[in-house]
Amino acid sequence: MTQSRTRISKAVIPAAGLGTRFLPATKATPKEMLPVVDKPAIQYVVEEAVTAGLSDVLMITGRNKRPLEDHFDRNYELEEALTRKGDDTRLARVRESSELATMHYVRQGDPRGLGHAVLCAAPHVGDQPFAVLLGDDLIDSRDPLLSRMVDIQEQHGGSVIALMEVEPAQIHLYGCAAVKPTLEEGVVQVSGLVEKPTAAEAPSNYAVIGRYVLDPAVFDVLRTTEPGRGGEIQLTDALQALAADPGLGGPVHGVVFKGRRYDTGDRGDYLRAIVRLACEREDLGPEFRDWLRRYVTEEM
Repeated sequence: MTQSRTRISKAVIPAAGLGTRFLPATKATPKEMLPVVDKPAIQYVVEEAVTAGLSDVLMITGRNKRPLEDHFDRNYELEEALTRKGDDTRLARVRESSELATMHYVRQGDPRGLGHAVLCAAPHVGDQPFAVLLGDDLIDSRDPLLSRMVDIQEQHGGSVIALMEVEPAQIHLYGCAAVKPTLEEGVVQVSGLVEKPTAAEAPSNYAVIGRYVLDPAVFDVLRTTEPGRGGEIQLTDALQALAADPGLGGPVHGVVFKGRRYDTGDRGDYLRAIVRLACEREDLGPEFRDWLRRYVTEEM
């Protein structure tokens, strides 16, 4: 059994998707660069990884994703212009993204699913456990999910996935986990996984959301995983193999998340995320909340 206790330092962020649900906005702009208030969604995800102690970030990109690299790089012309204007506040915000983490990029030349995207990270990750953060899921910084998952992986080895209870009518939108209780509050052992089951097929109402801490044994499983649902190589299928046989790479645990999560891959939830985060900002919130109250009570 692989029981790795190496301190986790690497995060993998798959970002090769086409963002078709946001067309035409994503025709020429990566969906990960769509702003949530005044930062692109992808920056929130990188900040979450860094807060959890993962300072080495590999982004899996594709065609037309160059703006992602540019965003996390220095922009000397812009910085010089802000310096000449004496705009230290905006200068600091511009530099912030380029100083967050050590960033790396690799292209997923053939988009064959999330499992294939994770497999693209194998040369960079090597034999260390690592985290995977999906860019569509934003986890509120006040609810430190990833840090808890890293702690659980370091205690038990194997892999750890984030789970959230959803209504049975919604389970077909997610991977779904069969679970067993443990003695630790909010932590379950995963005995099986199904990708996007019907309500009748679902073994529970525990949905897999976009945070994973994985044992490197997952790479060997992914290399032999056949295309599954949608003709793609599914990470869920590889995790199912690990859950069914802990001898392949340790157990699979789940952390049940009950905090604030925003699915920015959904247009409605994307708008709700902007409104909620704007309302909570000290610089924007008071005036924006006043306007929102008037809009709801008077204009609607």
